[in-house]
Amino acid sequence: MWAVFWCDRHKLSSTLLAMEIKNLLLSLFLLLSISNIAFADDSDDCVYTVYIRTGSIFKGGTDSIIGVTLYDAVGDGVRISNLEAWGGLMGPGYNYFERGNLDIFSGRGPCLGGPVCALNLSSDGSGEHHGWYCNYVEVTSTGVHTRCAQQQFTIEQWLATDTSPYELSVFQNYCDYVSSGQRRERVVKSKPLASTM
Repeated sequence: MWAVFWCDRHKLSSTLLAMEIKNLLLSLFLLLSISNIAFADDSDDCVYTVYIRTGSIFKGGTDSIIGVTLYDAVGDGVRISNLEAWGGLMGPGYNYFERGNLDIFSGRGPCLGGPVCALNLSSDGSGEHHGWYCNYVEVTSTGVHTRCAQQQFTIEQWLATDTSPYELSVFQNYCDYVSSGQRRERVVKSKPLASTM
């Protein structure tokens, strides 16, 4: 009787052990699969957050589309042609770039070789009120295995065709040096705005 009990118990133990090994192998396989998917994602992308303060000057706000190109010290750049469509964080129905606003945008784009130290801020001049007075732009950037960097750019000027300096863009360069070669830009595509219905 003990022999039969030992054999049945041994078979049961062997079966349980085999099931545990299969479960362990399946779990390990799933873990490795998920790891591969996670690391295969665009790991060379960085996250950029852009803060823009519109001046409190009368008629300082705009309805135009505002874009920015961010540069590192060697002149490589990431161009965001429409900040609101790319990564507006203020919520549906919010009116960006209005007098006194601090607007926040965040999204992904290709990593630059170094911290952002220059920018070209631009307006397309469209809309009923195209003139815009910008106080400052602050940019933070980070990515996988990339240090977090922050830079504030003082603008304090109009982007307009009907008031001085009569330009729809402004370039600010706080880099220690910029290469003498041509600037290389990578375009960040704007994602469509989500429907508010």
